[in-house]
Amino acid sequence: MGAGAALEGALTRLVPTGEEDLELLAGWFADPGFVEHWGGVPLSRAEVAAKYLGRRRPQVESFLVLAGGEPVGYAQYWRAGPDGGGIDLVLRPQDRGRGLGPDAARALLAHLGGALGWRRVTVDPAAANVRAVRAWEKAGFRRAGERERPADGTLLMEHRPE
Repeated sequence: MGAGAALEGALTRLVPTGEEDLELLAGWFADPGFVEHWGGVPLSRAEVAAKYLGRRRPQVESFLVLAGGEPVGYAQYWRAGPDGGGIDLVLRPQDRGRGLGPDAARALLAHLGGALGWRRVTVDPAAANVRAVRAWEKAGFRRAGERERPADGTLLMEHRPE
């Protein structure tokens, strides 16, 4: 797992990804169940290496999501504008529905709103992914409006620290 500061949730711990995480992430992103709502298309090892190992820092910060010390998912955030940016989060299918997603999202939000001073954080789950929409709502996100994409409908959601 990569070097850098870990983010602590009540149920999860987010640790920066590193080169040593390539095999794990490549396996996850090659699994149709893992990427079902993350573009829907399995990714090659080379695509995973280019996108999800922290090579895009500082533009994108990438993390493994751990629960009980075991890797259960992937999260990332990026700045978009002067006052905030976006986050993405995906868990292994067998780890969904346990409250880990909202917990990891809250850990990210605490870091982004606290240490980084972000005033607005967005996510854009597929509108049809009811489970993800509910998880984002549990983490404090609210619907900002529908946004259409050529292939599918997404729901823009936002969190604004109080």
